[in-house]
Amino acid sequence: MSLFRTVSFSLPILLATAGVVAQDISNTFEYWQEVAQVDREFSRAATEQGRTEAYLDVLGEGSVLFRDGPVDARALYQRNQTLYSLDQLYWRDHFIDVSRAGDLGIVVGPNVFTPSQLGPNGEVGQQSSGYLVNAWHKTNDQWTLMADMVVTLPGFLSMDVEADFQDTVAVMAETAHEGMAANNTMESLAEADNTLGLSINFRGGQRAIGRFGLNNVRVYLPAMGPAVGMEAAGAAYGRYLDSRVTTSNPIEVNHMGGYLAQSKELGYTYGTMSVANQGSGSGFRVNYLRVWRFSAVGEWKVAMEFLSY
Repeated sequence: MSLFRTVSFSLPILLATAGVVAQDISNTFEYWQEVAQVDREFSRAATEQGRTEAYLDVLGEGSVLFRDGPVDARALYQRNQTLYSLDQLYWRDHFIDVSRAGDLGIVVGPNVFTPSQLGPNGEVGQQSSGYLVNAWHKTNDQWTLMADMVVTLPGFLSMDVEADFQDTVAVMAETAHEGMAANNTMESLAEADNTLGLSINFRGGQRAIGRFGLNNVRVYLPAMGPAVGMEAAGAAYGRYLDSRVTTSNPIEVNHMGGYLAQSKELGYTYGTMSVANQGSGSGFRVNYLRVWRFSAVGEWKVAMEFLSY
């Protein structure tokens, strides 16, 4: 199978993306191909060389992965080189997003993890599956992995998938033009994080996604399959959060970091969301990695939402 598929744009796609100029599509596709190749080479290395070596080769300074909140990824792998050295992690991309500037790429797809440690009776470690999201930054012509999260799902997932650039064009069509995004800051992304948390408490998860999500929003939640599109994503987010969040048990968003692309229309935030254990209710705490696009209506909108324990 060739590394990249030939992309042609059908008339419906072109009509649906009339607001996206042809030059934007051409430039973005070049960046899209580039980050796809980097991520696929990383997946191959994680399978062939083992998890530790592959990660230490690509993790940048200040990179994070998620345990009970974000942790220093390089430090974790350096401390556990022997423990992780033979673990195998394999994934395939099923969606890729990239900034206009070509300095930020988000890759997500199904993964299979095979631990090297034997079980208590000497049995081979049990495989697990989920969806892996990788956030790549490009600096001085070098791609580094800066954020990595796995959303675990029960059972096994098909690896027979491949990202389609037309899915990326669809979210580009919902994005503000270059001039509208020029004054965005990382502070405005952090404010969007907090506003979404307030909206969840006031409206519930489903209506919060309806208000602050793109039409082509994607959500990846623990023990639930991915939900794509406003209706499906809102329903899934509502099912996951609305039984946990009440007016007397509000959710607290702890924004802990993120990144804004140089072109300022694409960025991500991360941190934790938690609900205190009050009365007869049960508290909960999740990590979040949230990808945002600055929309054509002049607001930050959620493009992708990932939650993990």
